[in-house]
Amino acid sequence: MDLTLKLNARFQPKHRFELEDALQEILEKEQAGEVTGGGTAQNPNGEIAYCDIDIYLTEDTPERLNWLVSLLNTIGIPKGSVLQGTGPEIEVGTLEGLAYYSNGADLPDEIYQTCDINYVIEQMEQAMEGIGRMYSYWEGSTYTALYFYGTSFAEMKEKIEPFIASYPLCQKSRIEQIA
Repeated sequence: MDLTLKLNARFQPKHRFELEDALQEILEKEQAGEVTGGGTAQNPNGEIAYCDIDIYLTEDTPERLNWLVSLLNTIGIPKGSVLQGTGPEIEVGTLEGLAYYSNGADLPDEIYQTCDINYVIEQMEQAMEGIGRMYSYWEGSTYTALYFYGTSFAEMKEKIEPFIASYPLCQKSRIEQIA
């Protein structure tokens, strides 16, 4: 059975490969199938829109399909993802997504010279206290997007807001729910 997992995830190819490898390892171990390909779709501005992972299941049975759905929900993929190729699409995913857009153009030069986006990532992940983490990022011409996925968008946002309010590089940033 050939299936496509359309991920509601803004993963760069290298980050999508990590998920593909994890799925492949489990499928091989269970002798249930294999990952046969994947791709990343972009918006006109170059930002990632979604990803696909192609999966071949050795058994074309409802039980095997239910096993795959359960696996996908257990390993944690973003809400709004769908499994295609089964007739009606099957919605999968348990994680909510938060995109943080750091303004890379409108702040004083001094801020860009003295602040570090890696410090922003470290502090945000620490503030989230295990309910979310950064999965990928995108560097645009005026913004750098950091993509976090976790159990609750609202909780992740609430936990990072004090840091955002206090760190100069976070001025004129924005947050969007992406899953």
